[in-house]
Formats: sequence, structure tokens, C-alpha cells
Amino acid sequence: MFDWATLPKDLLNLISKSLESSFDLLQFRSVCSSWRSSAEPKPPLPTHHLPILPDNGTSLFPDSAVGFRLSQRSILLIRPHKPIDDDSDLFGWLVKVEEDLNRPLKVTLLDPMSETRRHSLPEHFPRSLDMSRFKIRELGREFKLHYFNTSGDIVNSLYLEKAVVRYLDSCKFVLLTIHVSGKLAVFTSWDRAWTVINDMPSPYDDVIVFDGRFFGVDNNGRTVVVDFADLKLELVASPVYGGDKKFLIESCGEMLMVDMYLSMEEVDGDPGFGEEVFEHHAVFMNERTVKFKVFKFVEREKSWVEVKDLGGKMLFLGDDCNFTASASDLLPSCGGGSCVFFNGNVFNEDDVEAMQDRDLGVFDFRSGKIELVHKRPEYAKLFWPPPPWITTSRERAEDHPGETSSQS
Repeated sequence: MFDWATLPKDLLNLISKSLESSFDLLQFRSVCSSWRSSAEPKPPLPTHHLPILPDNGTSLFPDSAVGFRLSQRSILLIRPHKPIDDDSDLFGWLVKVEEDLNRPLKVTLLDPMSETRRHSLPEHFPRSLDMSRFKIRELGREFKLHYFNTSGDIVNSLYLEKAVVRYLDSCKFVLLTIHVSGKLAVFTSWDRAWTVINDMPSPYDDVIVFDGRFFGVDNNGRTVVVDFADLKLELVASPVYGGDKKFLIESCGEMLMVDMYLSMEEVDGDPGFGEEVFEHHAVFMNERTVKFKVFKFVEREKSWVEVKDLGGKMLFLGDDCNFTASASDLLPSCGGGSCVFFNGNVFNEDDVEAMQDRDLGVFDFRSGKIELVHKRPEYAKLFWPPPPWITTSRERAEDHPGETSSQS
């Protein structure tokens, strides 16, 4: 049997440098002492300060904000190397981690689909996670723009639109986001300037970095590539009409577009409100997610082709990052798959008259049925609370809610 510990150090170093994810590198360095000594840890991303994005005079930013600070988050799939008790323990756990901007190696745990911070950790959740104890895979990466004030302190507010980043080297990068006007906005680190691209037949819904290029899709499915060198857009796929919101996601080397269909249902209000009801009519409308369609990008045809079978894939439409995973990785003992997880208003059959709150739903691609995730235990356990096999440490975490640290 081949002894992997004897691989040449220069080869190991070359392999380690090809690993983009810091979590993949942690796993690589945990194999054995020779692999660890052959691969240097990834340096933390440099702190980037960006000027405020032009807001067209709408004054949407906090009054004290003078710029943005860029942070990075990772969506992780964590699994045990082997079942603790039985095969039912083999399911994965999804969590989003954000490195503390002021304290390296300290991370905050968040819901993988939203901005929700996990403030209350289980009593025996470990303060320090030994990465060598788990199989860890980075499923997605998202970037957030934090406002900061004249003192350099982070303002408790975020720029809400999705941002994607492409690093050209360790310091040089390009950022693409959606402007408040619905247009695409580009920031280049070497010019330290924003450019809002004046091309918008319809407001843009989503952006992505795919195959090393920036893509944007508008509300009608019209898809463009953004050339950041000359700040021009190239049409690469014609519109796909039908749904109400488009999402871009990479899956197994292909780019998919998920089309969300919404239904607007009027909720009866007190007729005594009179004109006030009319003025605030949106409050009395119930926007409900009713179905999804999925399309595959075919660049040579400049089109989106509808996908009829997800092949056991699970698609996750988060607030700031869309990602995918195989059902066999997440729920190896349950089978199934081919579904779409999303944040939205989900029909509640237990209380059909109630105005729906925003909740985590799941769309079964085969049956077309939408359900609340918390009513599907096999899906709910993927999110929160953490699984039993990760909370075996006796070190209490209650003194540092929502925070933990990582080690290789």
C-alpha cells in the first residue's frame, strides 16, 4: 500500500497552493505532519475599505457611514468521519461562518440561508473546533459590505444587496453588486472607484462569478457577462419570462438559473381603516411562493434550457449566497433529494387564514409540493440545533454566545 506521507514536499506544496478554500487547506494540513509542514496556512484576507456606493440621492445609507469594509463568509458542510452511534448520525450539518473583523481565528456562526446569528449555542458546544475531527467542505462563499464610520468602527448595518468578488491576486480584486437603482455596479481595487453601468432593460435580480467571469441576470432572465476591464455588458442568454425572481447558482461545473414564482393574495383588513388601508395596501397583500423552475445555461446557444431532473441535487437559495449539495452527502441514509430550499412566505396548511411570515421552505422538484422545513425533520436537522456528534465537548460556550474558534 502506498504511503501518502512520503510524497515529495514540492508536489505537496504545489497541490496546497491550488486549494482556494482555507477550509480545504486545513483538512489538507491535518492529514499528517509531513503534509502539514509542506503547506503554509493561508494568510488572512487583507482588510479592504471601500468608498460609499453612489445612492442617486436617496440617502439610504446610515448617516454616520463614510465607507464600506469588506468581509468574507463561508457556508460549510460538516460531517463526522464515522457515525458516533449508528448510521443515522451520518447526516451533514450546514452552517455559515464569518471571521471576526477585529479578532483573527474567531468566527461567528450564522444561519446558512440568512443573516440570522446563532446567539444561543448549546451548553456543550465546543469553544474550539478541531477540524481534524470532521469532514468539512466549503459549499459556498459570500461577501458582505459593512458600513464603517469616521472612527473606523463598524456600524451595525449592512449593505443589503448581494456582492460577488473575484481576486486577481492576493490584494487586487473586482467586486460586482446590484445598485439601489437595479443596475449593476462595479468596484475595482486599483482605481478605488465605483462605476454604475447604465444598462438596465429590467432591474437585475442576481449576480455570480462563474468560470472566472461575472454574470448578472435581470428580472426577465436576460443574462449578461460583465467585462470589468472596459465596464461593458455582453448579452449571453435571452430572457426567460414566467417567474417573479431569478437566482443564479453553480452546480457541478454548470450554471443554473432558478425561477421563483410568487402569488399575491389579498388579506382582508379592517374596513374601518379606509384610505389608510389603500395607502398601505402592500401591508395587506400576502406574497406566497408557489413553485420553481430550473434552467441550465447553454452558452453556445445563448439560451437557458429547462431542467426536468435535478439528479439528486439539493439547491439552496440564500439571502446572499446560492449553493448546492448532493443529497447523498447531506442525508446518506434518507435517499431523496432533488429539492430547492428557500427563504420566503410558505403556505401553512395548519392556519390557512394567517398572514404568512418569512420562513424556510422546501420545494420538492418531483412532486411540486412546497412545505415548511421545520415540518420535515429529516431536512430540519441539517440546520439548527447542531447535531449531537459536534457537541461532545465538555467546555461550555455560554460565556461567548455565537462565537467559536477554529484550529487545524
